[in-house]
Amino acid sequence: MSQLSHFDESGASRMVDVGGKAETERVARASAVVRMNPATLALIRDRKLSKGDVLEVARLAGIMAAKKTAELIPLCHPLPLTSVKLDFSYDGDDALHVEATAKVFGRTGVEMEALTAVSVAALTVYDMCKAADRGMTIEAVRLEEKDGGRSGHFVRDQSGV
Repeated sequence: MSQLSHFDESGASRMVDVGGKAETERVARASAVVRMNPATLALIRDRKLSKGDVLEVARLAGIMAAKKTAELIPLCHPLPLTSVKLDFSYDGDDALHVEATAKVFGRTGVEMEALTAVSVAALTVYDMCKAADRGMTIEAVRLEEKDGGRSGHFVRDQSGV
């Protein structure tokens, strides 16, 4: 279990001690895809849903979620985020791409905050559109890139994996 930093030598859960780490700028970018009927995507794009502007509500939900990550994921450190940004784009006629970038100047990374932001933003899209399309799926929630800290820079291989 020594490879998993959230467990001690005996296998007990623990919050990693980051007190000795240097504070550096850390950035993480994550993404998700919400797949839906083309008619549902058109409703979002044209802002025709009666609940309001789906993307703006999802953007706010993602930002709020990133700020609450430590309350949701048991061993995450609470972080003083310096920035959380959510972007949306259309992928064909049946998919909405959600991307979040989180930043902090601290002792630990913001991967979980970016992943939480895209997850909750995608769930918010589902919630706002479920009356029109209960068959929507949330797919490919993943870390795209991270930078900062001891482990350095990571960029996902875009070759389809």
